Amino acid sequence: MKIGPLAIVLGLALAAALASPGVAWAQTAAAGPGSNFSLTLGGAEGGARLDVAVEIVLLMTLISLAPALLVLLTSFTRIIIVLGFLRQAMGTNQMPANQILIGLALFLTFVIMAPVGTKIHQDALKPYLAEEIGQGEALKRAEGPLKEFMLGQTREKDIALFLELTDRDAPEKPEDLPLLVVVPSFVISELKTAFQIGFVLFLPFLIIDMVVASVLMSMGMMMLPPVLISLPFKVLLFVLVDGWYLIVRSLVMGFQN
Repeated sequence: MKIGPLAIVLGLALAAALASPGVAWAQTAAAGPGSNFSLTLGGAEGGARLDVAVEIVLLMTLISLAPALLVLLTSFTRIIIVLGFLRQAMGTNQMPANQILIGLALFLTFVIMAPVGTKIHQDALKPYLAEEIGQGEALKRAEGPLKEFMLGQTREKDIALFLELTDRDAPEKPEDLPLLVVVPSFVISELKTAFQIGFVLFLPFLIIDMVVASVLMSMGMMMLPPVLISLPFKVLLFVLVDGWYLIVRSLVMGFQN
Protein backbone atom coordinates (compact mmCIF):
# COMPACT_ATOMS: atom_id res chain seq x y z
CA MET A 1 0.00 0.00 0.00
CA LYS A 2 1.30 3.43 -0.84
CA ILE A 3 2.40 5.47 2.18
CA GLY A 4 0.87 8.92 2.25
CA PRO A 5 2.91 12.11 2.66
CA LEU A 6 1.40 12.72 6.08
CA ALA A 7 2.65 9.36 7.37
CA ILE A 8 6.13 10.10 6.00
CA VAL A 9 6.18 13.51 7.65
CA LEU A 10 5.08 12.03 10.98
CA GLY A 11 7.78 9.39 10.77
CA LEU A 12 10.46 11.94 9.99
CA ALA A 13 9.24 14.13 12.82
CA LEU A 14 9.54 11.24 15.27
CA ALA A 15 13.04 10.42 14.04
CA ALA A 16 14.09 14.06 14.33
CA ALA A 17 12.69 14.26 17.84
CA LEU A 18 14.64 11.17 18.92
CA ALA A 19 17.81 12.49 17.31
CA SER A 20 17.53 16.04 18.69
CA PRO A 21 20.04 17.38 21.26
CA GLY A 22 17.36 17.21 23.95
CA VAL A 23 17.40 13.41 23.86
CA ALA A 24 20.57 11.65 24.94
CA TRP A 25 21.26 7.95 25.13
CA ALA A 26 23.84 6.75 27.68
CA GLN A 27 25.21 3.30 28.47
CA THR A 28 25.54 2.97 32.23
CA ALA A 29 27.13 -0.44 32.58
CA ALA A 30 30.07 -2.28 31.13
CA ALA A 31 29.62 -4.11 27.90
CA GLY A 32 28.17 -7.55 28.31
CA PRO A 33 24.94 -9.47 28.42
CA GLY A 34 23.65 -7.47 31.39
CA SER A 35 24.27 -4.01 29.92
CA ASN A 36 21.67 -1.36 30.73
CA PHE A 37 20.65 1.74 28.85
CA SER A 38 19.08 4.95 30.12
CA LEU A 39 17.27 7.78 28.34
CA THR A 40 18.02 11.32 29.51
CA LEU A 41 15.98 14.36 28.53
CA GLY A 42 17.86 17.61 28.71
CA GLY A 43 18.41 20.90 26.93
CA ALA A 44 21.63 22.48 25.81
CA GLU A 45 22.27 23.73 29.35
CA GLY A 46 21.24 20.53 31.11
CA GLY A 47 17.69 21.65 31.95
CA ALA A 48 14.83 19.22 31.66
CA ARG A 49 12.89 19.33 28.38
CA LEU A 50 9.56 17.67 28.86
CA ASP A 51 8.21 19.08 25.61
CA VAL A 52 10.07 16.46 23.55
CA ALA A 53 8.59 13.61 25.59
CA VAL A 54 5.14 15.18 25.39
CA GLU A 55 5.43 15.53 21.60
CA ILE A 56 6.40 11.85 21.29
CA VAL A 57 3.44 10.78 23.44
CA LEU A 58 1.07 12.97 21.41
CA LEU A 59 2.45 11.54 18.17
CA MET A 60 1.96 7.95 19.35
CA THR A 61 -1.56 8.80 20.50
CA LEU A 62 -2.37 10.28 17.11
CA ILE A 63 -1.09 7.17 15.34
CA SER A 64 -3.20 4.91 17.59
CA LEU A 65 -6.29 7.00 16.86
CA ALA A 66 -5.65 7.10 13.11
CA PRO A 67 -8.15 4.29 12.23
CA ALA A 68 -10.98 6.01 14.10
CA LEU A 69 -10.12 9.36 12.57
CA LEU A 70 -10.01 7.79 9.11
CA VAL A 71 -13.49 6.33 9.54
CA LEU A 72 -15.19 9.32 11.19
CA LEU A 73 -13.57 12.35 9.56
CA THR A 74 -13.27 11.28 5.93
CA SER A 75 -15.33 9.86 3.08
CA PHE A 76 -14.46 6.28 4.08
CA THR A 77 -17.77 5.70 5.90
CA ARG A 78 -19.99 6.34 2.89
CA ILE A 79 -17.76 4.42 0.48
CA ILE A 80 -17.44 1.22 2.51
CA ILE A 81 -21.19 1.12 3.29
CA VAL A 82 -22.12 1.56 -0.38
CA LEU A 83 -19.70 -1.17 -1.44
CA GLY A 84 -21.14 -3.47 1.22
CA PHE A 85 -24.69 -2.80 -0.01
CA LEU A 86 -23.57 -3.52 -3.57
CA ARG A 87 -22.18 -6.91 -2.62
CA GLN A 88 -25.36 -7.84 -0.75
CA ALA A 89 -27.58 -6.66 -3.61
CA MET A 90 -25.72 -8.84 -6.08
CA GLY A 91 -25.86 -11.81 -3.70
CA THR A 92 -22.23 -12.78 -4.26
CA ASN A 93 -21.67 -13.52 -0.55
CA GLN A 94 -17.95 -12.90 0.13
CA MET A 95 -16.98 -11.84 -3.41
CA PRO A 96 -15.27 -9.41 -3.62
CA ALA A 97 -13.52 -10.20 -0.35
CA ASN A 98 -13.56 -7.78 2.57
CA GLN A 99 -9.87 -6.97 2.07
CA ILE A 100 -10.52 -5.89 -1.51
CA LEU A 101 -13.47 -3.69 -0.58
CA ILE A 102 -11.59 -2.06 2.30
CA GLY A 103 -8.52 -1.50 0.12
CA LEU A 104 -10.62 0.07 -2.63
CA ALA A 105 -12.41 2.24 -0.07
CA LEU A 106 -9.07 3.39 1.36
CA PHE A 107 -7.63 4.43 -2.00
CA LEU A 108 -10.85 6.20 -3.00
CA THR A 109 -10.67 8.01 0.36
CA PHE A 110 -7.10 9.09 -0.44
CA VAL A 111 -8.26 10.43 -3.81
CA ILE A 112 -11.17 12.36 -2.31
CA MET A 113 -9.27 13.69 0.71
CA ALA A 114 -6.08 14.60 -1.18
CA PRO A 115 -6.93 18.33 -1.53
CA VAL A 116 -7.84 18.54 2.17
CA GLY A 117 -4.63 16.77 3.21
CA THR A 118 -2.51 18.98 0.97
CA LYS A 119 -4.03 22.12 2.44
CA ILE A 120 -3.52 20.90 6.01
CA HIS A 121 0.09 20.02 5.21
CA GLN A 122 0.83 23.42 3.67
CA ASP A 123 -1.03 25.60 6.18
CA ALA A 124 -0.56 23.72 9.45
CA LEU A 125 1.90 20.81 9.49
CA LYS A 126 4.70 22.34 7.45
CA PRO A 127 4.84 25.65 9.42
CA TYR A 128 4.66 23.71 12.69
CA LEU A 129 7.58 21.43 11.76
CA ALA A 130 9.52 24.53 10.73
CA GLU A 131 8.79 26.00 14.21
CA GLU A 132 7.03 28.98 12.68
CA ILE A 133 3.80 28.39 14.65
CA GLY A 134 2.90 26.64 17.89
CA GLN A 135 0.82 23.54 18.50
CA GLY A 136 -2.37 25.48 19.23
CA GLU A 137 -2.15 27.51 16.04
CA ALA A 138 -1.30 24.38 14.02
CA LEU A 139 -4.37 22.55 15.32
CA LYS A 140 -6.54 25.58 14.62
CA ARG A 141 -5.30 25.80 11.04
CA ALA A 142 -5.75 22.06 10.52
CA GLU A 143 -9.39 22.23 11.65
CA GLY A 144 -10.33 24.70 8.92
CA PRO A 145 -10.03 22.53 5.77
CA LEU A 146 -11.41 19.50 7.61
CA LYS A 147 -14.46 21.39 8.85
CA GLU A 148 -15.04 22.83 5.40
CA PHE A 149 -15.06 19.34 3.87
CA MET A 150 -17.36 17.86 6.52
CA LEU A 151 -19.79 20.79 6.53
CA GLY A 152 -20.12 20.49 2.75
CA GLN A 153 -21.57 16.98 3.23
CA THR A 154 -23.59 17.62 6.40
CA ARG A 155 -27.28 18.49 6.64
CA GLU A 156 -28.37 21.52 8.64
CA LYS A 157 -30.93 19.33 10.40
CA ASP A 158 -28.20 17.12 11.84
CA ILE A 159 -26.15 20.12 12.97
CA ALA A 160 -29.21 21.59 14.70
CA LEU A 161 -29.78 18.25 16.46
CA PHE A 162 -26.31 18.12 18.00
CA LEU A 163 -26.38 21.81 18.88
CA GLU A 164 -29.50 21.01 20.86
CA LEU A 165 -28.02 17.87 22.42
CA THR A 166 -24.86 19.72 23.52
CA ASP A 167 -26.88 22.74 24.70
CA ARG A 168 -24.99 25.18 22.47
CA ASP A 169 -26.14 28.24 20.57
CA ALA A 170 -25.72 28.38 16.80
CA PRO A 171 -22.66 30.51 15.90
CA GLU A 172 -22.75 33.29 13.36
CA LYS A 173 -20.56 31.39 10.90
CA PRO A 174 -20.51 27.62 10.20
CA GLU A 175 -16.73 27.67 10.57
CA ASP A 176 -17.13 28.50 14.26
CA LEU A 177 -18.96 25.23 14.98
CA PRO A 178 -16.98 22.98 17.37
CA LEU A 179 -15.80 19.55 16.26
CA LEU A 180 -17.98 18.08 19.01
CA VAL A 181 -20.96 19.10 16.87
CA VAL A 182 -19.52 18.81 13.37
CA VAL A 183 -18.13 15.25 13.59
CA PRO A 184 -21.30 13.37 14.75
CA SER A 185 -23.44 15.50 12.42
CA PHE A 186 -21.19 14.56 9.51
CA VAL A 187 -21.29 10.86 10.43
CA ILE A 188 -25.09 10.53 10.57
CA SER A 189 -25.41 12.56 7.36
CA GLU A 190 -23.00 10.16 5.67
CA LEU A 191 -24.96 7.18 6.99
CA LYS A 192 -28.20 8.50 5.54
CA THR A 193 -26.60 9.26 2.17
CA ALA A 194 -24.98 5.81 2.04
CA PHE A 195 -28.27 4.07 2.81
CA GLN A 196 -30.05 6.10 0.12
CA ILE A 197 -27.46 5.02 -2.45
CA GLY A 198 -27.76 1.43 -1.21
CA PHE A 199 -31.54 1.50 -1.76
CA VAL A 200 -31.05 2.66 -5.35
CA LEU A 201 -28.49 -0.10 -5.92
CA PHE A 202 -30.88 -2.78 -4.67
CA LEU A 203 -33.71 -1.92 -7.08
CA PRO A 204 -32.39 -3.36 -10.41
CA PHE A 205 -31.13 -6.54 -8.75
CA LEU A 206 -34.42 -6.93 -6.86
CA ILE A 207 -36.31 -6.74 -10.16
CA ILE A 208 -34.15 -9.53 -11.60
CA ASP A 209 -34.83 -11.70 -8.53
CA MET A 210 -38.58 -11.13 -8.84
CA VAL A 211 -38.63 -11.96 -12.56
CA VAL A 212 -36.60 -15.13 -12.08
CA ALA A 213 -38.77 -16.22 -9.14
CA SER A 214 -41.96 -15.65 -11.18
CA VAL A 215 -40.63 -17.64 -14.14
CA LEU A 216 -39.59 -20.54 -11.91
CA MET A 217 -42.99 -20.63 -10.20
CA SER A 218 -44.80 -20.59 -13.54
CA MET A 219 -42.68 -23.54 -14.66
CA GLY A 220 -43.39 -25.45 -11.46
CA MET A 221 -39.77 -25.37 -10.30
CA MET A 222 -40.56 -24.18 -6.79
CA MET A 223 -37.83 -26.32 -5.22
CA LEU A 224 -35.10 -24.61 -7.26
CA PRO A 225 -33.62 -21.59 -5.39
CA PRO A 226 -34.26 -18.43 -7.46
CA VAL A 227 -30.96 -16.93 -6.24
CA LEU A 228 -29.04 -19.71 -7.96
CA ILE A 229 -30.55 -18.77 -11.32
CA SER A 230 -30.63 -14.98 -10.90
CA LEU A 231 -26.99 -14.62 -9.81
CA PRO A 232 -25.47 -15.09 -13.31
CA PHE A 233 -27.97 -12.60 -14.76
CA LYS A 234 -27.15 -10.00 -12.08
CA VAL A 235 -23.43 -10.41 -12.67
CA LEU A 236 -24.00 -10.14 -16.44
CA LEU A 237 -26.06 -6.98 -16.02
CA PHE A 238 -23.44 -5.41 -13.75
CA VAL A 239 -20.66 -6.18 -16.23
CA LEU A 240 -22.62 -4.93 -19.27
CA VAL A 241 -23.34 -1.53 -17.69
CA ASP A 242 -19.71 -1.27 -16.44
CA GLY A 243 -20.94 -1.15 -12.87
CA TRP A 244 -17.61 -0.62 -11.08
CA TYR A 245 -16.86 2.43 -13.21
CA LEU A 246 -20.29 3.92 -12.54
CA ILE A 247 -20.17 3.24 -8.79
CA VAL A 248 -16.66 4.63 -8.27
CA ARG A 249 -17.33 7.67 -10.45
CA SER A 250 -20.57 8.44 -8.64
CA LEU A 251 -18.97 8.13 -5.21
CA VAL A 252 -16.03 10.41 -6.03
CA MET A 253 -18.12 12.98 -7.89
CA GLY A 254 -20.59 13.04 -5.00
CA PHE A 255 -17.91 14.56 -2.76
CA GLN A 256 -16.61 16.98 -5.36
CA ASN A 257 -19.93 18.70 -6.11
